[in-house]
Amino acid sequence: MTVTVAILGRPNVGKSTLFNRLVGEKLALVDDQPGVTRDRREGTAHLADLEFQVFDTAGFDEAKKGTLEARMSEQAAEAARLADHVFFVIDGRVGVTPVDHMFAEKIRKLGRPITLLVNKTETKVLKAAAADAYRLNFGEPHAISAEHGEGMEAIYDVVKPLVLKDRKTSPMVEVEDEEKFDPDVEPPARPQKPLKMAIIGQPNAGKSTLVNTLLGEERMLTGPEAGITRDAIASDWHWGGRDIKLWDTAGIRRKGKVKEKLEKLSVSDGLRAVKFAEVVVVLVDGSIPIENQDLTLCDLIGREGRAIVLAINKWDLVEDKIDALKKLNEVMEGILPNIRGLSIVTISAKQGKGADKLMKAVLDADLKWNIRISTGKFNRWLEEAIERNPPPAVSGRRTKIRYGTQVNARPPTFALFGNRLDTLPLSYQRYLMNGLRETLQLDGTPIRFVFRGGENPYDK
Repeated sequence: MTVTVAILGRPNVGKSTLFNRLVGEKLALVDDQPGVTRDRREGTAHLADLEFQVFDTAGFDEAKKGTLEARMSEQAAEAARLADHVFFVIDGRVGVTPVDHMFAEKIRKLGRPITLLVNKTETKVLKAAAADAYRLNFGEPHAISAEHGEGMEAIYDVVKPLVLKDRKTSPMVEVEDEEKFDPDVEPPARPQKPLKMAIIGQPNAGKSTLVNTLLGEERMLTGPEAGITRDAIASDWHWGGRDIKLWDTAGIRRKGKVKEKLEKLSVSDGLRAVKFAEVVVVLVDGSIPIENQDLTLCDLIGREGRAIVLAINKWDLVEDKIDALKKLNEVMEGILPNIRGLSIVTISAKQGKGADKLMKAVLDADLKWNIRISTGKFNRWLEEAIERNPPPAVSGRRTKIRYGTQVNARPPTFALFGNRLDTLPLSYQRYLMNGLRETLQLDGTPIRFVFRGGENPYDK
């Protein structure tokens, strides 16, 4: 069992900055605007020789029951209940406020050991003023500057006894004697790595609701308000015998509508999750016609070379389901030919319907994305495809494809060898891609071709 620490405090005291400092990465969004963090984010902190889990939270806020701010505060309280220790952070430049006093009482009622951290104390004057925080009755306040990495030794002294105690109480793992190599015995299979899966879409498509449905818990904040999620939040999950790293992301609007700095940071964080992912689920609001932005996101993922599944949410609100699905397929075939045959799954995240169907499509997309095709099989198909429809002559000169081979997977990438391949029209490349998808069952998978010229200089 690993020691866990929750970072709590009122908004804009530097909780996310401290979280980023402890984990050694800029995972949490940071901005001068208060209330940037909304969902609970978990990371592995590294402090000298110590390693422990840390929760970044939205912090406590005064709010009426049922509001977004109240739900954010409940998420913070849940993080504290799950943690072994709480860091209560206040702003050293502002000093102790009446709101700090009020939230101190709330945190005290959670029944967890608490350490008081006075952040933003970069100068000697501010460090001296931090002593005023004794009034909160949490014992000795520790002056730190998360932004500049000052005062980390105080945090180290607090966490070290917890980690050492955890090491003593954790069961010892017996290490088996290393066996000698035997060429007649097959080595054990390597453990399968977690599948990296991201869910993206426009605001209010139901991404966080879907994540909660998949995880079976209210892990992410949800509600009728559009754009609740701001950070790309990763959760460890297990489904169908497979470990999965699941990312929930902020809604991505059309580029021209994104003007505020904070939304730009949220979109950038979501797109970064796509680059880390292996399979990306594009979630679309099925209660309204599919929009250009949804198609743009599908095209973006295809160009990024990720496996893709299109999930139509709120399907329970669609009246004529057969007609809606028919129109959707026509749109996808006509506008996104580069990922023709894309898996389309209808779900209702709010009602918990279609989750298993979605995950089966995700695992199927991952299998196709990782496929390896033998050179012989590929060239037999290539020869038949060229025989049916030879490459067109460009400027009166023939383009010749001699042979090909798969050079990579994730996504499937094929090298074609021949002469004048740089003049091969896009329409013919698309013909080869679509034929490859249909014959070798790679529908919906991004496919890439790379062209290699002949060694004879006169071939060109």
